[in-house]
Amino acid sequence: MEESGLIFRCFASGSSGNCYYLGTRQRGILIDAGISARSIQKYLREMGLDFTNIMGVLVTHDHADHIRAVGTLGERVKLPIYTTAEIHEGIDRNYGVREKLRTSRRYFNKGEEWQLFDMTINTFGIEHDSTDCLGYCIDCFGQRFVLMTDCGSVNDEMEEYIRTANHLVIEANHDEHMLLNGPYPTYLKERILSPRGHQSNDVCGKLLRRNWHPDLRNVWLCHLSLENNDPQVAFDTVASHLAEIEIIPGQDIFLKALERTSPSPTYELNDKIIETENQ
Repeated sequence: MEESGLIFRCFASGSSGNCYYLGTRQRGILIDAGISARSIQKYLREMGLDFTNIMGVLVTHDHADHIRAVGTLGERVKLPIYTTAEIHEGIDRNYGVREKLRTSRRYFNKGEEWQLFDMTINTFGIEHDSTDCLGYCIDCFGQRFVLMTDCGSVNDEMEEYIRTANHLVIEANHDEHMLLNGPYPTYLKERILSPRGHQSNDVCGKLLRRNWHPDLRNVWLCHLSLENNDPQVAFDTVASHLAEIEIIPGQDIFLKALERTSPSPTYELNDKIIETENQ
């Protein structure tokens, strides 16, 4: 990846689909593929890229909103699909993946470091009610990018990786008051609030407050619920926790709640705090 610096773009983030690009303006990877292959191709082309520029798809877990397009990308587009054997087994069982993976499966062991071109990849466990769930830590060009989504409860590894991240994508799924007083049936509220459910804005804010460090420059809040959250509510909740340690978004850190169904700008990842959102 010697051609240019590291960039990040979110294509979608939420219960209707998740997909992220990390790489350069010449080649990179996708993390999850929970939206249509056609939409992914469209968003890549907006960046001057195509599937030929993608080195592989890294999968966090086997829920449909993270793997909807992996069959198409793996077997028709011929992209390698990377995850653990356990998650691959879960993908096999998921009815939402119409094209089953055969030739495109690639395996790694959770917790073991591995290389993909210029990227050094580490993974860690996250509690969620899927077959298994992974967080990703990716080192490239002296930058550390960490993604953790669908976090039912906080664990030590999550905290450790936040303390070393330069750029962080982290779940802020719901506002607890909105969830408890919202339209969801009781069983679904209990599932979301369970230790294997989803992380609230408040828990996310406390997690960042405990583990903030000067080299953590950019934070994106991901997997926001449509019914039980709002981007401004998520931002304000997390920002209020950071303010308790005198960290101000826009001054000491970049903080942004990602849109659920619209792609984000393309962000340059370097030693600076992001100041604008222009592509």
